Amino acid sequence: MKSVNAPFSVQRLGLLEYELALERMKLEHARVADGADPTLLLLEHPPVLTLGCKAQAAQNVIASAETLEREGIKVVQAERGGDVTYHGPGQLVGYPIFPVGRRVRDYLRKLENVLIRTLEGYGLEAHGHEGYAGVFVGTEKIVSIGVAIKRNVAFHGFALNVNTRLEHFQYIVPCGLEGVSMTSLEKLLGKSQDMLEVLSRVEASFRLEFDGYDWVGQRSSVVPTASVSPLELASTQLSVV
Repeated sequence: MKSVNAPFSVQRLGLLEYELALERMKLEHARVADGADPTLLLLEHPPVLTLGCKAQAAQNVIASAETLEREGIKVVQAERGGDVTYHGPGQLVGYPIFPVGRRVRDYLRKLENVLIRTLEGYGLEAHGHEGYAGVFVGTEKIVSIGVAIKRNVAFHGFALNVNTRLEHFQYIVPCGLEGVSMTSLEKLLGKSQDMLEVLSRVEASFRLEFDGYDWVGQRSSVVPTASVSPLELASTQLSVV
């Protein structure tokens, strides 16, 4: 029997097309759901807009198809919670394949805490939002979060803007939230950041935040296949996918 404090593995995948990353994530999810140790995938994507379960007919994609094609930005459907978001080079994406069970709200808050802890290491005062999953510095959003749960195990995860091309967010209403502007470590600190250093800091924050986590207990809870939207965080409702 695995220890309650069984460590999770970390896979650094570099720059990976979204579709290939999705295949990898699903394989890892099946493995973890069958009882293997949890894993954390850390990577970057080429430019892509992903549409979560709340993205109805891509209504929050502002740019034309011609503009997106010119900029080399794909549009793909995702089974995570939330609306539309942007991924691209210079953005650290994390897919924690972790047992969650019924503790969805707690898990989302722990993800936020990981990124808040990381940003504090750069001297930034970051915070979550009472009603939405994600992390902000002041009024600007720096981390987007959207997860899905199947067989008690979470997948999808977060996107931290490091050296991200923020102008690409102008093509969407990020996460469907009107009036929210996006920021990045590069913008806040005034210079480009070392992605490998950021990656290492995020990994360390995960290990601190999930130290003592009941990996075994979360597997025994029963929860439907579901995606969790940031807009549902306050009530922790689940929408079946």
